[in-house]
Amino acid sequence: MGTMDGRVALITGGASGLGAEDARVLAREGARVVITDVQDDLGAQVAASIPGCRYLHHDVRDEARWQAVVSETLTDFGRLDVLVNNAGLVRFGTVEDLSYADYKLQVDVMLDGAFLGCKTVIPHMSRGGTGAIVNMASVAGLKGISAIPAYAAAKGGLIAMTRSIAIHCREQGYGIRVNSIAPGSIVTPMTAQALAQLPADDPGLTQTMGHGMGQPSDIAEMVLYLVSDRGRHITGSNIVIDNGETIA
Repeated sequence: MGTMDGRVALITGGASGLGAEDARVLAREGARVVITDVQDDLGAQVAASIPGCRYLHHDVRDEARWQAVVSETLTDFGRLDVLVNNAGLVRFGTVEDLSYADYKLQVDVMLDGAFLGCKTVIPHMSRGGTGAIVNMASVAGLKGISAIPAYAAAKGGLIAMTRSIAIHCREQGYGIRVNSIAPGSIVTPMTAQALAQLPADDPGLTQTMGHGMGQPSDIAEMVLYLVSDRGRHITGSNIVIDNGETIA
């Protein structure tokens, strides 16, 4: 018996990196998983590698598409117990160099996208009197990193929004727990992008890479803990997994 038997999880940004590993770990524990992304080929490959997993194309900035994705999930599986708002991207540039378009894109995907996800799933979860949401934040939302001001703004806002949504769910008696996770440097395609695009002596890169790099499974196992019954007494929390990066 897995810790997630009978439950259904929806994971955005599931075509690679943390989202794909979240899907593997939750499925390993018995969950039926729907992953979404805009990288259709990669998403389909990940879904095909996970028994019972389904892939859906999904731009998280699109409120109508959120409604459709949740509707399809409920039609196929009859319930929705878990949402992991993991979709993300990074565009590098200091406040002087970054274009407003790239700033807006990051905030729209990672902050507004998570807002739309929570707004869409909470009414469905609340009818069952239970549910768990995990918003994927970052240590960038807890400290200044000069190379990624928009990414940091989105992740910092996500941590604050998580607390507000958790309080709302508690006040309404919904039985829905809402938490965020703030990873440090993890071996993912996004990290590889940073290593490829930034100079080795970039101050922001040096700041974040000096504490060792974790694996996606380090984060996925915490996702599992938070959305399973083992995390039943945790809501409104931001769990930092950074090998001490934010205390140095």
